Amino acid sequence: MSTILVVNSGSSSFKYQLIEVESEQVLASGLVERIGEESGHARHTTQVGLWEQELPIADHTAGFGVMLAAFEEHGPSLDAHPLAAVGHRVVHGGKRFHEATVVTDLVKINIEDLSELAPLHNPANLQGIDAAQKAFPSVPQVAVFDTAFHQTLPPAAYTYAIDASLADKQRVRRYGFHGTSHKFVSGATAEFLGRPLSELSMIVLHLGNGASVCAVQGGKSVETSMGMTPLEGLVMGTRSGDLDPAVLFHLNRKTGMSFAELDELLNRRSGLLGLSGHGDMRDVQKAAAAGDAAATLALEVYLHRIRGYVGNYYAQLGHLDAIVFTAGVGENNPLVRARSLEGLAEMGIEVDPALNEVESRSPRFISSPSSRVAVLVVPTNEELEIARQSLEAVS
Repeated sequence: MSTILVVNSGSSSFKYQLIEVESEQVLASGLVERIGEESGHARHTTQVGLWEQELPIADHTAGFGVMLAAFEEHGPSLDAHPLAAVGHRVVHGGKRFHEATVVTDLVKINIEDLSELAPLHNPANLQGIDAAQKAFPSVPQVAVFDTAFHQTLPPAAYTYAIDASLADKQRVRRYGFHGTSHKFVSGATAEFLGRPLSELSMIVLHLGNGASVCAVQGGKSVETSMGMTPLEGLVMGTRSGDLDPAVLFHLNRKTGMSFAELDELLNRRSGLLGLSGHGDMRDVQKAAAAGDAAATLALEVYLHRIRGYVGNYYAQLGHLDAIVFTAGVGENNPLVRARSLEGLAEMGIEVDPALNEVESRSPRFISSPSSRVAVLVVPTNEELEIARQSLEAVS
């Protein structure tokens, strides 16, 4: 069995999973957080138990030491499950990285250079890579990029209509994100349908706190809603999604808000939170059901945006075999699934109310028998996809 350690590193935390790729078995998972604070926290989960501890964790290197100690004390033994690679989630690969890539010094330089496009993520991803190289000096490190799946976008889809020379010089274009999830889910959908991925046209709706849509044709991303950054597209938990850029000029002129304040507004104080005061869809629905007008409007705006993208991408694809819901909201929220596709029967899209209410962690149909387009719920597994791509990169 090939074992991969998957690491998702943030600026003050990292998550990990130890995965046997062939069996798709998670042998252990964990979280190391509050790195650099007075008291850190570590959690390690195996198939036989959960262990937690509070202790100072100076930096990511110290955090990896805590993780290694947990493996040694609580298992499973890394000697018994030698690592084929450590796979790292890296948010932004720009237009340079089209696939999972074994980390070299040059790759690290490129990831650092691309930090200007993802200043909150790429530096933190690099910290995880550096710490893993120290912890596992003889094990290959692999960078798996959120943007890589979308490198198949045609120029008409990734080009913004601004001065071309300025855009090229400053790397302004659509990159797309959630690519690891969209790739996994589109492949899992083809497997569930028992059809070659190369023959299918589908729309994948990754609906979580962050949310994006992807049109997948023949296994390739041909259109996606997130842009140069993860801010564009759907309404999200705290992000605005699509917005007339002149709104920013107006707010700057009328209120004197700085670029930093506008960035904070659109990324952290907008979306569902900005509209309703609630950033979690469950809280929005609860408030709307209780008659809260702001929450009701927030829900309607959220659904309206999804429906618009479905229609847009259906037109771009020309033919549609499936619509697929995934991620936290997409997998677990029947109301969002039903109402976001409401009124689309003329387009061959119909959701079966009873099937839509079924709770399951397995792929499943929620479309009615008369629906020309299959509507499905397919749970995502980004960690497994990272493990698969990491193994392929070192093989």
